[in-house]
Amino acid sequence: MLSNLQQQPADALLALIKLHNDDPRSDKIDLGVGVYRTGQGDTPVFAAIKAAERKLVDEQDSKAYLGPEGDMAFVEALMPYIFGKSGPSLGGRIEGMQTPGGTGSLRLALGMVKRAGYTRVIVGKPSWPNHNQICADLGLAVSEFSHAAADGTPDMDALRAALAQAGEGDAILLHGCCHNPTGIDYSNAQWDEIAGLVADAKVLPIIDLAYQGLGLGMEEDAYGLRRVLAAVPEALISYSCDKNFGLYRDRVGALYALVADPADLKKVMSNGHSLARANWSQPPDHGAAAVRIVLDDAVLTAQWLDELDQMRDRMRQVRARLAAAGKTGGVDLTPVGVQNGLFSIIPFTPEQVMAMRTDHGIYFAGSGRINVAGLTMGNIDQFIAATAKVTGQTEPAA
Repeated sequence: MLSNLQQQPADALLALIKLHNDDPRSDKIDLGVGVYRTGQGDTPVFAAIKAAERKLVDEQDSKAYLGPEGDMAFVEALMPYIFGKSGPSLGGRIEGMQTPGGTGSLRLALGMVKRAGYTRVIVGKPSWPNHNQICADLGLAVSEFSHAAADGTPDMDALRAALAQAGEGDAILLHGCCHNPTGIDYSNAQWDEIAGLVADAKVLPIIDLAYQGLGLGMEEDAYGLRRVLAAVPEALISYSCDKNFGLYRDRVGALYALVADPADLKKVMSNGHSLARANWSQPPDHGAAAVRIVLDDAVLTAQWLDELDQMRDRMRQVRARLAAAGKTGGVDLTPVGVQNGLFSIIPFTPEQVMAMRTDHGIYFAGSGRINVAGLTMGNIDQFIAATAKVTGQTEPAA
């Protein structure tokens, strides 16, 4: 019977990693893999996490199961950073559970949406590919609207139109900050409007907050989420610690539900627990325990926030350098400077993407999405010069 399975297409990112690894050139550049890198090209373990792990090794007295909800002390320790230090449960209306990374959280959120009777999810295009893949696997219809306008700003008209056509049975998936793959985020004023539009449309917001702290700051990056939650009766929030704690391979995430009546929380979360039991049974403990230890210790918390500030500052420096190049060959890099997070999309044609790989050893997704953290002050001029040459100019703009 297994011979009846159909061959699935290879993962484009994994194929890109292999191409880069097989390239013998010493000056090759990897802008494809979506992890933070230092100015030396490394993805180190946070010093605060290292200290927490040492404490965990010394003090942990059991490896027994935690239950499908995971480490609830971890879940609760995150809440002031996500929802605000003043009343993070919004009057007892929010509860959460631990998940294996942001992907696990999204899987649970969309599974709960399906169980609750929703049939369609409104998603901005482009979006993280797994958003649509999970919806398809669950049998949820996807309705797409344009996220980015031609000038590199959010396409608010498209979002307004999508919500105007939405109705009962619809959910909308929004990136809380550091949009993947465009880096194009809503301004605070736009979030104010979005909160009202979502409330008026009576759709269920699902907010994916995977990069808090990598955009403008921990508080600043939570503005949109908090604004929406203040305006709606119900919401689901998918959270990842993989990026802002550097715990990629440990898969650390959480799912939170906001309900109108606190009495409904037990029922709602019971569905999250049963879905988790059917998917992974119990979430992995180590990474979440390390985060809990960091957030329980004022010294480690300050150290973590300082490391996060350094990451964000480095990416802002890279973005500023790209923006300063301005019109570079046939593309304008200026908008990259006001975008946020790890990613931006440069409007390369497919032929130009291939030329960047074959002629210059610079690897990124076929969509033109680059990981700005893959650029350093040692290779960024090489990237700008190659961009100028490939897109129609022999020398980069001054």
